[in-house]
Amino acid sequence: MPNYDFKRFHIRSMNAASAEERAGINQELKELYDSLSESDKKVFNEELQYFLTKEVSRIKSDYESVTGMDQPN
Repeated sequence: MPNYDFKRFHIRSMNAASAEERAGINQELKELYDSLSESDKKVFNEELQYFLTKEVSRIKSDYESVTGMDQPN
């Protein structure tokens, strides 16, 4: 089962110096996806969904710890 390094793409995109650079990184990801077989596309989508869910959860946790929302009034 493949293991795609979405974090690498994510970090590169966050650190992009311009919108054009970010678009190029997104294009690389799209080209990678387009090059995959149908079964690998399924795995890619599952791994991407897992990565995004994990990142959103992490960001939510970080936000709550900074704002104090995780503590009762």
